[in-house]
Amino acid sequence: MSQDPDGKVVVAGHICLDIIPAFETHHAPSGTLLTPGKLVNVGPALLSTGGAVSNTGLALHRLGVPTSLMGKIGDDLFGRAILDVIRGRDPSLADGMVVSVDAPSSYTIVISPPGIDRSFLHCPGANDTFGPEDVDVPRLAGTRIFHFGYPPLMRRMHIDGGGELTALLRKVKEAGIATSLDLAHVDANSPAGRIDWRGLLQLVLPYVDFFLPSLDEVFSILQPQRFRQAVEQHDGDFMADVNAALLHDLAGELLDFGAAIVALKMGDRGVYLRTTPDAARLDAVAGMAFSPAWLGRELLAPAYAVDLVGTTGAGDCAIAGFFAGVLRGQEPEQALTSAVAAGGANVERADAISGVPAWDALQGRVAAGWDKLPLRLPLPGWRWSAAHNLWAAPDDPLYAALPAA
Repeated sequence: MSQDPDGKVVVAGHICLDIIPAFETHHAPSGTLLTPGKLVNVGPALLSTGGAVSNTGLALHRLGVPTSLMGKIGDDLFGRAILDVIRGRDPSLADGMVVSVDAPSSYTIVISPPGIDRSFLHCPGANDTFGPEDVDVPRLAGTRIFHFGYPPLMRRMHIDGGGELTALLRKVKEAGIATSLDLAHVDANSPAGRIDWRGLLQLVLPYVDFFLPSLDEVFSILQPQRFRQAVEQHDGDFMADVNAALLHDLAGELLDFGAAIVALKMGDRGVYLRTTPDAARLDAVAGMAFSPAWLGRELLAPAYAVDLVGTTGAGDCAIAGFFAGVLRGQEPEQALTSAVAAGGANVERADAISGVPAWDALQGRVAAGWDKLPLRLPLPGWRWSAAHNLWAAPDDPLYAALPAA
């Protein structure tokens, strides 16, 4: 596949300011942290941007992909702090940011004392007001991929069952730009938890070329009873009930809903890819020129062995690695490898993006023989490709060329 390595990606959707007070180990609070009248001394606060816009967008920038961020912030102190962080990376990254005078900037106070589970105080702010009118199509000139992240955390993007999200993505797709969508965990106790997410996906996915959610998100939406049973039976580890047949069925349903390319992020189990067998649907991915090698693929790339420090942003960085590969003309095997490589490099740092190296350094680490983690997923009948460091399903075109296990 020959693509444009300079093709721009616009990353839109959820963005917030994370405020993380420092707790010294020897000053760790005891008892209940938030007690009326209680004063808890903390250290300096770390300020960072969070959300799909920041994580995926800044990771793409680190990988050398021209990128513009399109999150919505308030005209306030926190909004200016978000812009300062973004412009500190590259002033051009903030060119597409939307500033509202009617809504505050989103922020999260992360309370993370040593030895105590993290707590979060979150204000959704301007994210809840993001709508189709916030995407100015003329400002998307030169964009190859428009990626939208975290609609479950953005009220207008889900409250009407996905009507406004559909209108937004349809508008972008009709402008000749490939569209991409990522989800986020749906809190069953929030307004988003009362939405018919299956119905939303059926409405939205005909206008989505790349659908790149985490496995747990689509598993819980498409097979909620089985997902709940897996969580209950395996002490929260739903992955214990995941196998090749489940992955095939979930991705198949998402392709039937209308997506052209589905990638399911699975944490330390890697990334699973399934693409449409319909050449007409692949040709309909606006502005792209896919080779026949992208038709009817089903692959799984295990995660790389890493020195784990933190998992924040790993899935977002995997998306960035995948798109960096696609825009540089990589075929499915290589683009999938770039996805797990970027996600793996990310978790070797505590924050969301600083572990992601430049593109050439990432590819050099892969080429040097970076070890993969052992497979911890039943893939009966699949075959291993030593040349590509991934697994191919029986119906994948690569399968026939591989030795039987």
